[in-house]
Amino acid sequence: MKKAILITIATVMLAAPMAQAQSYRHDDRAPGQHRVTKEIHKKEIHKKVVIKKRWKKGERMNDWQRRAAIRDYKRYGLRQPGRDQRWVRVDNDYVLISVASGLIAGIIAAQ
Repeated sequence: MKKAILITIATVMLAAPMAQAQSYRHDDRAPGQHRVTKEIHKKEIHKKVVIKKRWKKGERMNDWQRRAAIRDYKRYGLRQPGRDQRWVRVDNDYVLISVASGLIAGIIAAQ
């Protein structure tokens, strides 16, 4: 009786690791197919935006004559320029310039 119990215990001890080694499929894949997973890592970039005012009211702008004057100022939401003044777009700003002297009379940021 002791021999039968020892043989049974030895068989269970040897069979347990073999039973755990079997892989069980819990999905609908065929035996030859492999699951492909892709990991996507998103890189977050935080940019600091620094706005520098290049133009100041009362400064002289020498190269304003090379830029096209804005004739339909109402379209851009600008007020009517005074006598001997013109609106000029410079980069992302609208600048009101005196025609005779080139002095800046006003600045509005473009949208």
